[in-house]
Amino acid sequence: MSDRRVAVVLFNLGGPARPEDVRPFLNNLFSDPAIIGLPVLLRRPLADVVARSRTRVAVANYNALGGGSPLLAETKAQALALEAELARSGVAVRVTIAMRYWAPTIEAAARDIAEFDPTDIILAPLYPQFSTTTTESSLVSWDAAYRGAGATHAICCWPTNEGLVSAHVEAIRETWDGAGRPPVRLLFSAHGIPARTARAGDPYPWQVEATCLAIADRLGDGWDWKLCYQSRVGPLRWLGPSTPDSIREASRNGLGVLVDPVSFVSEHVETLVELDRDYARLAQDAGAPCFLRVPAVGVRAAFIRGLAEAILRRLDRPGVGPDGVACPAGYDRCIRDERGAA
Repeated sequence: MSDRRVAVVLFNLGGPARPEDVRPFLNNLFSDPAIIGLPVLLRRPLADVVARSRTRVAVANYNALGGGSPLLAETKAQALALEAELARSGVAVRVTIAMRYWAPTIEAAARDIAEFDPTDIILAPLYPQFSTTTTESSLVSWDAAYRGAGATHAICCWPTNEGLVSAHVEAIRETWDGAGRPPVRLLFSAHGIPARTARAGDPYPWQVEATCLAIADRLGDGWDWKLCYQSRVGPLRWLGPSTPDSIREASRNGLGVLVDPVSFVSEHVETLVELDRDYARLAQDAGAPCFLRVPAVGVRAAFIRGLAEAILRRLDRPGVGPDGVACPAGYDRCIRDERGAA
């Protein structure tokens, strides 16, 4: 494989670097047809209204983090660790970051990769579980932006990747052990999506559950655990049960909570503010004996190794497909093609 020049593109959502970036970031987010599925002439004005209405609260949340999102720094650290891990395979690799809604943009990444002139491009979204609102949106945007050479291989999902599961298990055990192993309910907290998106055939909830089952199986018997969803916005019904309701339920049962951000691989506003501040306060108010939060997998060796192995496996499989388990039939919004099917 020494004659191959491989470009790896790590996709993430991105986040504002400064308070003045917050409103344009939100505007980019809500202008995405994967988020608001209206014709462009209606979507853009509505996106502006929604962004304007949420700017004040969002700025306050980012100010709690020093004024901006830590997501880019976290993703850069992952990219460097991944590049070092992949270099051990003997392949000439360049890892590039592509953020869907902020800098460095997908368009900038596409130009960078075209200049690199790769033989192969591996598209690796940092969303372990596929959703039309994250993975598909990023891949569609890449297809529109990239005009260079190279065979494209895309990982659409990796919910049961061995390295991902191992990293979660390590972090859960370390957090629980470090607290003295108190009686807790393990809450796997995933970012929510509207229920109607799932009903339309989005496999995200099935894949999140697959991740939770794989982690729970590795943890072994005796764990009281539950899958729940956070970050709900707007009046639509979202996937449930919600993380706040699940914290209250555990408290009523006399249990502390150990929260694992199962759909997040990096720390950002949903973990550092929503979980660590807002939900910690909620747990205290609800009388929970303790509130423990498992760190995101970040640059844990098991996680980086698992992602690198997924990328190397994908080199021999063209098209779009999963690493590992594939969705059952009936998930109409799954985007894997025949060449990439498991």
